Formats: sequence, structure tokens, C-alpha cells
Amino acid sequence: MSAPANQVANKSLVEKIADAVLYEGYILYPYRPSAVKNQQRWNFGVLCPESYAFAQRGTESSTMQTECLLEADSRTTVDVRVRFLHLRLRDSWQEAVEREVVLPRIKIAGFSSPERVKFDFPGSDEETQHAVSGEVEISAVTAVKSVLKLSVVIRNLTTFGAANMRSRDDALLHSFVSTHTILEAQQGAFVSLLDTPDEYKAAASQCVNTGTFPVLVGDEDQRAWLLSSPIILYDYPQIAPQSAGDLFDATEIDEILTLRIMSLTDDEKREMRGAGELARRLLERTESLSPEQLMNLHGLMKKV
Repeated sequence: MSAPANQVANKSLVEKIADAVLYEGYILYPYRPSAVKNQQRWNFGVLCPESYAFAQRGTESSTMQTECLLEADSRTTVDVRVRFLHLRLRDSWQEAVEREVVLPRIKIAGFSSPERVKFDFPGSDEETQHAVSGEVEISAVTAVKSVLKLSVVIRNLTTFGAANMRSRDDALLHSFVSTHTILEAQQGAFVSLLDTPDEYKAAASQCVNTGTFPVLVGDEDQRAWLLSSPIILYDYPQIAPQSAGDLFDATEIDEILTLRIMSLTDDEKREMRGAGELARRLLERTESLSPEQLMNLHGLMKKV
């Protein structure tokens, strides 16, 4: 039996938002590895190996914790996915491979918490991409009547020796980057932690989120999906329909960045193509925009 159309549409919308989070800051204008802002990489949602986080005395973290409220009954189930980027080194440039950990569906009735799921991802080459390993821990407790406080903790358990002698760039190759969590409830509803009903505010104040910010996603009349992101978002974030694709830059202004890409020299474009598949696709997409698509980026009048 196929999924209902609204469920499929919601999943597509949620994944578009999650993908924007996944690649936020991956490569920035002028989209060349030689640019200073791309040589000194900055990443959201970095979970380093525990040994490196300890060596850095609190300036880095190996753990991310999401806590949220869920209206639930005996029929409620929850699907949990953890996604992150696994970096690899190619010609001094840190490329990314998408990783996803899908947990077994949680049936709230009779749920014995906490439950832990360990995972491992191999490296493609010992010199360019290292194996990483981690753990996801799920637990739930009653917050108020018919409302649970659901907790998802992600830990980087990758072995990383001599951590106090090694650089952050080295640690990043053993880290989870742009780490975030997607939760979907069936026969249940998540509670907004930004616009919490009065009867749940005391329970919401007990939710502790470390390195992440859970918000409702999907259709605004539903509360079945929650995205816990290392980037601060509002409930029900949207991708602007005028945007032709991700430009990897927070609160990006598509028209300005598109025009700047089109003004790059041939040598700069050649370097951009060499920065990996994502940069190459961004350049090709920009160069193929029609005049109508470019004009569509110029602005939009809305009635309020």
C-alpha cells in the first residue's frame, strides 16, 4: 500500500529543509577552495571524538542531545533518523559523504528506555577518509498526563589517539559534521518548544537541548514531524519557491550570489568545478538559469 499523498509531500518538504541544514556552510562564495573563508572551514553541528573534546576542555563537543515533548497514547510510534556529513580529504579539500542512521521504529506502549543503537561507517581510504563510530540513545519519561519528554542523545565514539597533539582539521576527519535528527510521529503529535501551550510550558522548560534546536516541520496544520537542527530555525521553516537550489550560505540572498557566480572568471569557475560534485552542480545550475528564472529572484511582493 502506498503512503498517502500528504504524507509523501510532508516527507519531501522535511527533507528539503534537512538537506539545507546538512550542507549549511559546506562551501561559501566565491566557492573556491583557495578562498580564505573556505581554507578556514567552519561547520555547524560538529561532534568530535570524545578524546578530542576532552583535550579541548569544553570548546568542542562529542555529544548532541535533543529533548522534546510528544502527545502520545498506546497507539503512538516514532521513527528517528540521525544524519551527518562524513568528511574525506581530497587534494587538501574536505569533501563530504552523507551518512544516515535509521533507528528501529519505537512503539511508545511498553517502550523500555533507554535504548541504545551503535553504528559504524567505514572509511574509503585510510589516508583520506577514516572510519567513524557512534551511538544513539533514546529514552522517554512522562512529563504531564498523555505527554512524554522524548530524549535523543548522539555520541561520537570514534577512537582518536594522541588527541591533545592533533589539529582540529585532523579531528574533523574523525567527526560527525552538520549532525541533526529527524523525528516522525504516527498517531501522536509533537509540541512546539517555541510556541508552547500554557498547560505544557512547565514541562517544556525541563527540556534540555545541547548543540541543537528542535522545531516543528512540514505542513503548518500538522505536528507529526520534528527537525532538531544545529542551526536556529523557527517552527515550519520553508524553502523559498523562487530558489533554484542550495547556495550553502545562511539566510542566503539568491539573486546576489547567483549574479556573483556568473561574474566569476573562467579560471575561478575551473577551480570551483574542481571543488567537488556539489560545487560543480551549483555552477552548472547557475549557468543554465533562464532569463525568467533570474527575474524571479529579483523580488516578491506579498500582502500582509
